Amino acid sequence: MPPLMSASLAGFLLGGSLIVAIGAQNAFILRQGLIRNHVFLLCLICALSDALLIAAGVAGLGTLVSQSPILIAVVTLGGALFLVCYGFLAFRRALKPGVMQADNSRGLGLRAAVMTCLAFTFLNPHVYLDTVVLLGSLSAAYEG
Repeated sequence: MPPLMSASLAGFLLGGSLIVAIGAQNAFILRQGLIRNHVFLLCLICALSDALLIAAGVAGLGTLVSQSPILIAVVTLGGALFLVCYGFLAFRRALKPGVMQADNSRGLGLRAAVMTCLAFTFLNPHVYLDTVVLLGSLSAAYEG
């Protein structure tokens, strides 16, 4: 298999494996889509933000972070704490099934939706583990 093809296939499979897990950002976007609330703009923000984070990882930020035991511990613990808290909130919502129904009466305004989207994107330590550290480190194995 040509090197470009193997890098493309590896990237496609890795990207697919990362998107399958519904994280905080994805759950927010899915909810906004269900209530048809600023969907295009929020998806654009997510796509551009992810591209920026992936580019930072490919540029070497992931390698820098992965070489520092202190930074990797902070990112790992921060990511775990974020996921535990978000999981607890999701579990609490699951105990009240009526709360999980998306309805148009509770849609966010544009500013609130954008700020929430940016918070789910940049305050989630897990996104740094996936995009900057993991993708950045793996991209170092490929030339160019």
